[in-house]
Amino acid sequence: MTTIHLVEHAPPVPRPLPDVVGRALAASRIVDAAPDPYLPGHWRLRAGSKVGAVALTVPGAGTVTLRVTPKVPIARLFFLLGYALSPHSAPYDESVDVAEHTEVLPAFAHAYERQLARALAQGLVQGYRTTEESAFVVRGRIREADQIRRRFGAALPVEIVYDEYTTDIAENRILCAAVERLLRLPGVPGAVRRRLAHHRARLADVTPLVRGHALPMWRPTRLNARYHGALRLAETVLRGASAEHDEGQLRIDGFLFDMNKLFEDFVCTALRESLAPYGGRPALQAQGIHLDQDDAVRMRPDFVWYADDGRPRAVADAKYKAEKHEGFPDADLYQMLAYCTALGLHDGHLIYAKGNAPHAAHRIRNAAITIHQHALDLDQPPHPLLAEIRNLAERLASVPPV
Repeated sequence: MTTIHLVEHAPPVPRPLPDVVGRALAASRIVDAAPDPYLPGHWRLRAGSKVGAVALTVPGAGTVTLRVTPKVPIARLFFLLGYALSPHSAPYDESVDVAEHTEVLPAFAHAYERQLARALAQGLVQGYRTTEESAFVVRGRIREADQIRRRFGAALPVEIVYDEYTTDIAENRILCAAVERLLRLPGVPGAVRRRLAHHRARLADVTPLVRGHALPMWRPTRLNARYHGALRLAETVLRGASAEHDEGQLRIDGFLFDMNKLFEDFVCTALRESLAPYGGRPALQAQGIHLDQDDAVRMRPDFVWYADDGRPRAVADAKYKAEKHEGFPDADLYQMLAYCTALGLHDGHLIYAKGNAPHAAHRIRNAAITIHQHALDLDQPPHPLLAEIRNLAERLASVPPV
């Protein structure tokens, strides 16, 4: 089995690989892969913004394990994720030590297992589940329309619906599915894997989720409060953060975070929370905004803050960028200029993960528009990081509506 270690947004590195493996990596679109023009039999590999671990089953070459380590410390990545998912109650306990891990998947599996152990310490939560079935004994109420349509007047069996108090509820099904998912992934430490297998045995009576179907809905309540943290992490495993698909004959099975999306979610959530005392209405991934009069060119800024009367007050876009010696990309300025023009705003804000460029402000020629570029230092502790965003929110709120 071939194992490849890369670092997020690091310079390309040459690796001796069979052509079939190099082509498989290129087809996966997880990393940039191209034949090395100077070293025959080598491929130049470069990781982008996706971090984590995946196993690629390559026909004729076996399994290739690809691990991409983030630039930010693992503990900071977990803070960004936790705040984006639930700003008032992080989905992991800070007492869970993830700093001992240098890779995403082992740290995430460890954190989820610890959260799951706490959630199940008092036993499985039970709840009512609505069940529809055919039976020879009436229980609950009869589904008259189904009885007529399916039984054509026969008395038995009876189409019934009833509420059953059981552990086979959405919350336990989601927790169990996340355990199954992690147990299939490469790189989960042996000790964590054994504890996850123990939790799977405790959830053995839960109905498995059907692969490809939407996750069942659950609602936070006082009764399932001890599940909340584990459930949010479980949903992260089961939703878009994971990679599990077939690309032709290439099978990819793994767990990835897109740092672009994670940074965007964190910034927008933190801005929403910081602007709450000032009133108004925040919109994340704002909709209904168009550049032209005919509404043919749609735009979706990451964050728009509206006044109470519905007028736009501020617009911001989050940009997780690799460090560039030339500073911030000019294309982002053009994009923000379009946002400000369409919304009728005099100020726009681009928020970057801190790189080589300091804060900058650009006054646009022949337009009363100023575009501000801010840089957040993700290496600092959570409280100073959130303080930076609160200061930015105060600045946004100080500008009166246009």
